[in-house]
Amino acid sequence: MVDLKTTYMGIELKNPLIIGANNLTSNLEKAKKMEDSGAAAIVYRSLFEEQVQLENRHLFEDGRDGLLELKEGAAYPDTDNFLNELRRTKEALSIPVFGSLNAVHFESWIEYAKRIEQTGVDGLEINLYYVPNDFELTGRAIIQEKLDIVDAVIRATSIPVAIKLSPFFTNPLYVIKEMDKLGANAFVLFNKLFQPEVNVDTLEMRLPDTLSSPDEHSLPLRYTGLAYGNINADICSSRGIYTAESAIAMLLVGATTIQVVSAIYKHGCGRIEEILQGIKDWMNEKGYRSLEDFRGKLSRKNIQDPLVYRRAQYVDILLHG
Repeated sequence: MVDLKTTYMGIELKNPLIIGANNLTSNLEKAKKMEDSGAAAIVYRSLFEEQVQLENRHLFEDGRDGLLELKEGAAYPDTDNFLNELRRTKEALSIPVFGSLNAVHFESWIEYAKRIEQTGVDGLEINLYYVPNDFELTGRAIIQEKLDIVDAVIRATSIPVAIKLSPFFTNPLYVIKEMDKLGANAFVLFNKLFQPEVNVDTLEMRLPDTLSSPDEHSLPLRYTGLAYGNINADICSSRGIYTAESAIAMLLVGATTIQVVSAIYKHGCGRIEEILQGIKDWMNEKGYRSLEDFRGKLSRKNIQDPLVYRRAQYVDILLHG
């Protein structure tokens, strides 16, 4: 009989399938259904400081440097409700529940991280990205800001911390390595960012949904395979994982766990059972008894031809074009 157990950030999971942060996880009934369908853990929907401030703008006034400061006597009703619901979800489920955070100001990262920890969650995922909009800001400055945030959150909390990264760094491997040195417990590769679109009929900008497509799994697959065996932290592959085949591929290149979101939105919780059963069937067919029997087998560290991870163009075109 095959064993799907794995250990993620020091926490034993019954299998490698985690439901990534999304609005469905904040619905307790749906979260329980995910658990019943076999999910090993869930990441509760993200707390976005920017959203909290916008929704509560009537409670704030502009302070120094144009930052919003809480008016005297006001409270944070949305944040308190969010944290209370997170606490209830943690108490109601038997599988691990992770918090997720995206803050704006440096001090807020620390404050919100501490408050999320107080809900009793098993770990914290911090969602890091930067949308370039300043011609004068250097890449080095952006990276240092993210490193400072990671260091501060890890120092301020006592629960495991995972870093959910954007791929839009000149060298994501350098960023991963530096954050690994700071003590990050895991990396989630990669987050999915809003990208604007143009409605040519109304001449307006719009933000379409950000559900991933199956072909997007290639990017996290490449960097999972590159990072495996070179860092101390665990690797959670995310984006474009819809089937058992894509989940197995991530495990083969070195993923400790995988995150699914879009597949659940499009196909429901039944897809969880399908993916897990598919992994079991494949392992039985190949004669594997545990995930450790094949994890990282096709990473750059372990394959005969590591050049496959370096190629960015079609080789035939380079040779014969």
